[in-house]
Amino acid sequence: MYKNFIFVAFFLLPVFYLFAQERPPIEIYSPKTYNAENQNWGISQSKEKDIYVANNKGLLEFNGSNWKLYPSPNETIIRSVNVIDDLIFTGCYREFGFWKKNEFGNLNYTSLSQKLNIPFLDDEEIWNIISIDEWILFQSLKRIYIYNTKQETYSIIESNTTLYKIFKVNNTIYFQRTKDGIYKIENGKSILVSNDIAVRENLLVNMFELNGNILIETEDNGFFMLEDGLLKKWDVPANEIIEKTSVYRSLKLRDGSFILGTISDGIIHLLPDGTIDYQLNQNNGLGNNTVQSVFEDVDNNIWLGLNNGINCINVTSPFRVYKNEDGKIGTVYASIIYHNNLYLGTNQGLFFKPLGSTSDFKFVGGTQGQVWSLFKYDDTLFCGHNVGTFIVKNDVAERISDIEGTWNIIPIEENKNQLLQGNYDGLYVLEKQNDSWHLKNKIQGFDISSKFFEKIGNNILVSHEYKGVFKIEIDNDLTKAVKVVKDTSVEKALTSSLIKYHNDIYYAYKKGVFKYNTEKQIFTKDTLLSNLIKNEEYSSGKLVYDKETNKLWSFSAKDLNYIAPGKLSNIPKVNKISYPEALPKGLTGYENITHLNNQVFLIGTASGYILIDLDKIQDKSFNVNINSITVSDLNSNYQDVSLFETNTFKNNYNNIDFTFSVAEFDKYLDTEYQYQLAGIDNHWSTWSKNASVSFKYLPYGDYVFNVRAKTGNKISNNIATYSFNIKRPWLLSNAMITVYIFLFWLFSLIIHNIYKRYYKKQREKLLLKTKQELELKELENQKQLMKFNNDKLRQDIENKNRELGIATMSLIKKNEFLNNIKKEIKSQDNVKNLKNVVKIIDQNLNNTDDWNLFEEAFNNADKDFLKKVKTLHPSLTSNDLRLCAYLRLNLSSKEIAPLLNISSRSVEVKRYRLRKKMGLPHDSSLTDYILEI
Repeated sequence: MYKNFIFVAFFLLPVFYLFAQERPPIEIYSPKTYNAENQNWGISQSKEKDIYVANNKGLLEFNGSNWKLYPSPNETIIRSVNVIDDLIFTGCYREFGFWKKNEFGNLNYTSLSQKLNIPFLDDEEIWNIISIDEWILFQSLKRIYIYNTKQETYSIIESNTTLYKIFKVNNTIYFQRTKDGIYKIENGKSILVSNDIAVRENLLVNMFELNGNILIETEDNGFFMLEDGLLKKWDVPANEIIEKTSVYRSLKLRDGSFILGTISDGIIHLLPDGTIDYQLNQNNGLGNNTVQSVFEDVDNNIWLGLNNGINCINVTSPFRVYKNEDGKIGTVYASIIYHNNLYLGTNQGLFFKPLGSTSDFKFVGGTQGQVWSLFKYDDTLFCGHNVGTFIVKNDVAERISDIEGTWNIIPIEENKNQLLQGNYDGLYVLEKQNDSWHLKNKIQGFDISSKFFEKIGNNILVSHEYKGVFKIEIDNDLTKAVKVVKDTSVEKALTSSLIKYHNDIYYAYKKGVFKYNTEKQIFTKDTLLSNLIKNEEYSSGKLVYDKETNKLWSFSAKDLNYIAPGKLSNIPKVNKISYPEALPKGLTGYENITHLNNQVFLIGTASGYILIDLDKIQDKSFNVNINSITVSDLNSNYQDVSLFETNTFKNNYNNIDFTFSVAEFDKYLDTEYQYQLAGIDNHWSTWSKNASVSFKYLPYGDYVFNVRAKTGNKISNNIATYSFNIKRPWLLSNAMITVYIFLFWLFSLIIHNIYKRYYKKQREKLLLKTKQELELKELENQKQLMKFNNDKLRQDIENKNRELGIATMSLIKKNEFLNNIKKEIKSQDNVKNLKNVVKIIDQNLNNTDDWNLFEEAFNNADKDFLKKVKTLHPSLTSNDLRLCAYLRLNLSSKEIAPLLNISSRSVEVKRYRLRKKMGLPHDSSLTDYILEI
């Protein structure tokens, strides 16, 4: 598999310098990154794909997102590590044991040496750990401790000389006693395998199985083959290089090839036949040249524990990177293969090298400056340049046009001896005459920069990023523009492009890919090709068509996209290749891609180029894991949480932190995460590279945390889930709710009684008020009745007074009339004859009946007056009472006189006498007094 890194042609040459230029992705982890010491002595991997590294400061754990350091159990350097089943075994100074993950996702250490009471030698360190069946072997420089995991017993193999290393080959354990020989362990005892001078005089690095024999690698003298007990040199092409290199660690990979880790020259990749495939050192990508451990993980990544840092080499990655460190090449705008040479057109000029060569690129003389395009036609290579147009032959460039700014060149189908050229100031025609190309003419009438253009019949379509798309009708001689029309069916757009694909012309920009309809002469959207350009991922509308592979390429922010016929049918299919941010990219709008061979393509970047092999793109599956969970309160008191149980947290511990990861170590494969916390928000978050999330101040309730991952364009197989509950605050606990219910019931009862009493009092008050109102109403009615009675009495009194007054006046008038008649009669001469008449008159004047009638009327009008007067003045006579009655009526003396049948003078006399009888003062008014009674 490693033979196909770049080109098949490379295998014909010694290519161990190849990766100084085109190398696989190398992820460099510095001590600052993993936060531990520089030196790393061993590497291993768990079944969850986590990486474990033996570091000077302790045990490092890497889950693909975060590094974590577990300090050495006795504060010494950890020299060895090996993951066996679910346990991580480590060895250090006079100590060995194992680490195991607890329920919180953290490692806990258990010392086997203390449990077994191992009698260590002075300054003894454990350098290697190997498992075989139920035994685990711990190797120091003087001893091998053989631990039986089932019986939990141990035995020791001693050595008088140094035990340099220990090896496992075909389920047999081998080791070297320096200056003695190679031994194997059988039934707990050491048995000599070979004491050849080669193994006595050389330190062994490793032992491998090869074609049924044992291959032995030495530090400074290359390889030897142990065959039928005899040791002989392994004669391979790599010996010349290997024997000049000091190898400290080595590893046989799953494909049968070898990685040799050197002391000062990085690593060498050796193919199974003994040829060197490539060499990587600090000059071409490694972080350090001293390799102290080598490990191949389950995804075939090569991990290196270095004297300064940790490196991970993605040897199976589909990407290879050429980065021009000194900047002489510059930004690649175009590339092409011509006459078995690879040409690069850059902003520094035109460069080339033989295809498959490990040599540096050479500059093509005379091409200094910006190269815009490379075009191969009729076995001729054209170079579109800032200063004009060149024809290139190997390392020589001949300028055939000095018109500045040749953007591109396309063929004219109607005439094979003519080419159409786009420049800064319009369109030109190149023509071939006498087997040589030259500039024929400019197409007059169109002077707009023509970067993207295509010819269709007598029309040329030109796309200008700032001005839009123009349709130019030209004459038959291609000398002038007859008519220029601006197309309005599509918009002008930065980084747009115009291209011919399957004899149709397409215009691409951020709104999609639009096909030119020759009948309607407008652009209409092509739904299939528009899948190459997505608005949410849009970065450029540049399209590149590769005729050799029939692929139409587009470039987005995070992906490479191409459309090609499917493997099982000719129906076009859109394919997406993850192209992460970490990969170098070309300038937006000037992206370019060139097919090299098989499924290998070259993509120009701002500092070189990238090779991508589509055959190496793998559809790998992976899982996302929750690594740790912690909860905390407002005072930042943190607690670790079990990963395997549904937990219930106190209400004040309502801040929860999750960390998660995908054990994916491909440098150019971005991993993003998306999470959801059901119970508070059922929506998934946006994709993020952050491998942790915190939730603060969660209310009480039940929650389910879900997280999934996306590596490249592939969604994880699983959704990692964790369920938890946050308790209600104690004020809302069941007991308190019971108390609240009781208190509520008691409160309700109290309130009920209070309200009952209140309403009872209110009812009593209301009844009392009603009673009072009724009584008041009754009183008012009585009062009203009394008023009515009084009014009636008053009316009766008034009537009686009126009657009394009438009667009084009638008596007065009658008496006056009778007195007048009497006077008149007395004045007559014959009075004697009228004595009877006078007598009758006198009788009527002194008629007691009149008084009685008056008295009755008076009493009706003023009921108790006479009684009161009589009571107050018992000495009054009836005549006095009669005078009082007349005075009560407020009659004048003149009016009283006729009633008493006396004169007014006599009335005054009577009044005087009455005053005396009543004992009234002289200044008191008799009438007023009587009226007041």
